Amino acid sequence: MTPHFDVAPANRHNARRMRKAMTDAELKLWNEIRAHRLMGLSFRRQLPIAGYIVDFACAEHRIIVEVDGAQHNEDEALRYDVQRTAVLNELGWTVLRFGNDDVLKDMNGVCETIIRTIGVGAFQ
Repeated sequence: MTPHFDVAPANRHNARRMRKAMTDAELKLWNEIRAHRLMGLSFRRQLPIAGYIVDFACAEHRIIVEVDGAQHNEDEALRYDVQRTAVLNELGWTVLRFGNDDVLKDMNGVCETIIRTIGVGAFQ
């Protein structure tokens, strides 16, 4: 069951907008993990959690998967990501971060890391 969070109307609107404007890397990963395609796991995309909108989340295992573009390597973005991850960790979530190149060039490695983190068995 997906945990319920109070979501500000602006965040709900932004999440809907972001679902319609996914990056190539996000779309590629979504096509691998949606509809229980990855080991039967249920992921949601662009999910509002604690005032943030996470790229993908598996509520059952409290795993968040973020797909980061090059802008996440800038100092301000790195500081923001560290703070954001700390807040999500405090709420019991594990945050996995992958660069766009990881997703676009090594999807098997990305999926293996997700499976290994969750610990649900061998990746096929």
